[in-house]
Amino acid sequence: MCKGLATLPATCLKSAKDIKHKISFLLQKPEPQAADQKQMKVKNAAAAAERVPTATEVKKWKESFSHIMNSDTGRRVFTSFLRSEFSEENMDFWVACEDYKKTTPSKLVTRAKQIYQQYVEADAPNEVNLDAVTREETRQNVQNPCLSCFDEAQRMIYILMEKDSYRRFLNSKLIQDLSQTQTTNEKKAIKNCDCAKNRQVLAGGA
Repeated sequence: MCKGLATLPATCLKSAKDIKHKISFLLQKPEPQAADQKQMKVKNAAAAAERVPTATEVKKWKESFSHIMNSDTGRRVFTSFLRSEFSEENMDFWVACEDYKKTTPSKLVTRAKQIYQQYVEADAPNEVNLDAVTREETRQNVQNPCLSCFDEAQRMIYILMEKDSYRRFLNSKLIQDLSQTQTTNEKKAIKNCDCAKNRQVLAGGA
């Protein structure tokens, strides 16, 4: 400690330290606020993803697998079903392939290797069910990656989900419960609408 500070009373030194701590706290305060804003964005995104599907959406999902795959909510619901069958890696791989097609050229090599090691190669952590020919073709593609190097593997997994998991999904309790819930909600909405019309008629008659 310098002589100038040593000559000051202890109370002055304590006050100076307190002021220093307060200044440091104020300077750091915006960081938690930024973190809070980030958390809010994540929560809002999660809330949007967790929204209840409409009756029209559920009806379309029962008509065609493509309607499920073209809907964010549809994919979320179908992924929940796949998770119950321990096969959600199929949807994860399909989504990863879709995201890969938007990869910038400078990151193609790294991202292709990550997807291959995660889902395609034998004994991968989340290995998807591909035939030997498609697996080998994909391995060769990854050696010199382009935006279409996973196309055939992605197509095979899409067909697998459509021909296998989707058929069970249509008969699952999950889709039945969704259909029943939407039917009940529609009946309530119609009933409420009729009640409102009746009140308007009575009010007009009065």
